[in-house]
Amino acid sequence: NQVLEMFDHAYSNYMDHAYPADELMPLTCRGRVRGQEPSRGDVDDALGKFSLTLIDTLDTLVVLNKTKEFEEAVKKVIKDVNLDNDIVVSVFETNIRVLGGLLGGHSVAIMLKEKGEYMQWYNGELLHMAKELGYKLLPAFNTTSGLPYPRVNLKFGVRHPEARTGTETDTCTACAGTLILEFAALSRFTGTAIFEEYARKALDFIWEKRQRSSNLVGVTINIHTGDWVRKDSGVGAGIDSYYEYLLKAYVLLGDDSFLERFNTHYDAIMRYISQPPLLLDVHIHKPMLNARTWMDSLLAFFPGLQVLKGDIRPAIETHEMLYQVIKKHNFLPEAFTTDFRVHWAQHPLRPEFAESTYFLYKATGDPYYLEVGKTLIENLNKYARVPCGFAAMKDVRTGSHEDRMDSFFLAEMFKYLYLLFADKEDMIFDIEDYIFTTEAHLLPLWLSTTNQTISKKNTTTEYTELDDSNFDWTCPNTQILFPNDPMFAQSIREPLKNVVDKSCPRGVSRAEESLGSGPKPPLRARDFMASNPEHLEILKKMGVSLIHLKDGRVQLVQHAVQAASSLDAEDGLRFMQEMIELSSQQQKEQQLPPRAVQIVSHPFFGRVVLTAGPAQFGMDLSKHKSGTRGFVATIKPYNGCSEITNPEAVKEKIALMQRGQCMFAEKARNIQKAGAIGGIVIDDNEGSSSDTAPLFQMAGDGKNTDDITIPMLFLFNKEGNIILDAIREYEAVEVLLSDKAKDRATIFKGKMIPNYIIDSNLEMENIDQKLSENDSHKQNSEEASSASQDVGAVSEEPEEGDSSDTTDPDSVSPAHMDSDSVTLSDQDSSVPGADEAPAPEPACTQGDDQPQEQKTETESDSKANWDNKVQPMESILADWNEDIEAFEMMEKDEL
Repeated sequence: NQVLEMFDHAYSNYMDHAYPADELMPLTCRGRVRGQEPSRGDVDDALGKFSLTLIDTLDTLVVLNKTKEFEEAVKKVIKDVNLDNDIVVSVFETNIRVLGGLLGGHSVAIMLKEKGEYMQWYNGELLHMAKELGYKLLPAFNTTSGLPYPRVNLKFGVRHPEARTGTETDTCTACAGTLILEFAALSRFTGTAIFEEYARKALDFIWEKRQRSSNLVGVTINIHTGDWVRKDSGVGAGIDSYYEYLLKAYVLLGDDSFLERFNTHYDAIMRYISQPPLLLDVHIHKPMLNARTWMDSLLAFFPGLQVLKGDIRPAIETHEMLYQVIKKHNFLPEAFTTDFRVHWAQHPLRPEFAESTYFLYKATGDPYYLEVGKTLIENLNKYARVPCGFAAMKDVRTGSHEDRMDSFFLAEMFKYLYLLFADKEDMIFDIEDYIFTTEAHLLPLWLSTTNQTISKKNTTTEYTELDDSNFDWTCPNTQILFPNDPMFAQSIREPLKNVVDKSCPRGVSRAEESLGSGPKPPLRARDFMASNPEHLEILKKMGVSLIHLKDGRVQLVQHAVQAASSLDAEDGLRFMQEMIELSSQQQKEQQLPPRAVQIVSHPFFGRVVLTAGPAQFGMDLSKHKSGTRGFVATIKPYNGCSEITNPEAVKEKIALMQRGQCMFAEKARNIQKAGAIGGIVIDDNEGSSSDTAPLFQMAGDGKNTDDITIPMLFLFNKEGNIILDAIREYEAVEVLLSDKAKDRATIFKGKMIPNYIIDSNLEMENIDQKLSENDSHKQNSEEASSASQDVGAVSEEPEEGDSSDTTDPDSVSPAHMDSDSVTLSDQDSSVPGADEAPAPEPACTQGDDQPQEQKTETESDSKANWDNKVQPMESILADWNEDIEAFEMMEKDEL
């Protein structure tokens, strides 16, 4: 019932405030129309002016037993949605969200019609729209390889001047490999074979281009030549749903070749990428070498796929690790390091973890997973719920929001949460008759025997090197997996229960004789000291030489041929990669983390949190845990550059002022003199937003700023307007300035809260209980990492309209990098990275039995593998430049 109420809150706000726009903007209570909002880059490629959220939500309505709403929604789609728009969209996103949404809607519509109560008027209209859209996507496949272009113009296709697309050379593996379910279903539903043929051809091409020795695929591929552009491989962003669709294509279509391919890839994943409970990216041509030191949140789908495969143990392990990260940060950060620190702090309400939770509960029947689902529901209500829907988290550390509610939140999150808690009698149809696409759309399993336009011949090449004895040709029946051992899942989770909280920075636990002192992990960049003779000796062994430059910097150069062994050369390569990351993070070291502005007055009551830039002067909010709370007032003059003429309105309030015409510190002194208890500077650049512009910190004026004692924060224009609009509508607006958003039970402790807040916000139903639990909530929220976000500094106020003083952290290059060297500032002391704020950690010794430092069979045998293969130095050298390019590219990666 709680899931249903939450769904209604999100869906009704979309229909009331956004429809027919593609998405709801929950902070500003309006629809996101492409071209009318600041561009968010590739994220906007999902928007095609085709009421994306409504189409994506169709079959969710039926799963949640909202058949009347479904009938109305289908009529709206048929009547209002136009697919013939002159707009460039992502082939991948349009396929999984729109084509999948139309097919899922059609699947449940014909099911309801057959039952005889609803949809009696329906005559395949959604399927006709799906076929129209399928034909609009086909021009993207006009390549010699059969891999589709990443984007297509809905009206003009590709490669025509008016199409504004067709010049791309690269696409991601998931983008080209996540088509077969929707395209095959379209062919089976309509009897038109061309869609399934094109999707199969793309899959065949990726299979042929896999790295033959490792059986892995890279992240990005050239659509014309088939060359791998990015040679790192994992199960997260860029590859994830390619693996998912191979296994599910076998389930839906019954073609053995898809299962053979999946089994081959899965064997490689478990051999190289899986390092329980972690899943770490590796290089496809050097799979023993980790390609990055962090994981992205999209890999959270993988435990669910392992359940479908029938490999339950590693699924339980990885899921438990992810759950502990969520308990630490309330949500899964978009990326996090191997020692569980925040790498990218956003969380766009992704559903993959809920998906895996549902499938693990189905497989084990363990009520633990119901508790996990309850935690997800509570966190969504507590931290993401806003008056106009649910807002994505801009930063899980501060609790600040982004004006974004993606369509997949309605399409997937509520579907999986409802199914997790639903009993069979809560469902109006049997969910086991359907398979889920990657967007959780429902395709009926009877399609496997309908309109079989493709002959089921085994096109997969014969294998000699692969031992297939571990692979069954059927999935295990979960009802007989755990009949005698209800504690099975718990026994696997138990050793991992403290893996996040008690984690030590990860080392490679490979035994290596070093200076006669027994096994030691290789030297890590963060521990390196240029004045330590022992460290210099280790560098020499790894083929790394150190040069002191005249300007005081240190340059490191690696020549693999000078390493003592192949294994040492590999350690040297890893060390150089870490040093590249570390040297680029040095520039962020002194920067302050973002702050939060929380609107606590009616009707927001703490449910809207805005990302704010800090100041290098005034009160440090991180040292005042309660923050500064007060009503806001607009000052006169609005720019705050002279004596305040309305001090009576500003006294004991938080002053709002406009950026421009004088220094930030001067504004602060003027409002402090007028009696303000804090200040918020609002950007004067119309339309600026923290969604699209890098945050910065307000610098002083070059003089001593100790006289400024009030807190000062900076809001971009869009976020500032949310407060200004609230003032126009409600007059008295109260805000809380803090280092991170506060639990609402903390904010309102000991105060009367209106009944309608309790009614409208489910997680506050038992407010007395919440208040009594306040201390534990606060403790939990403060466990979140206080690491800093990329925040540039602005040293002075610009003239009107001049924004040239903002420093884009993404434009700051890493350390100067030759093809085989890295230069950094004097590195005589250990430097924490931007996401590694100092925090007390348990001592780690070589003998610590840390689960995350246990190695799989792959790593423990790595020395044997090197020796057996007799890897010559020439091959290491041949790959050297390639690896460095990959590392540099990964440094610039964004999901």
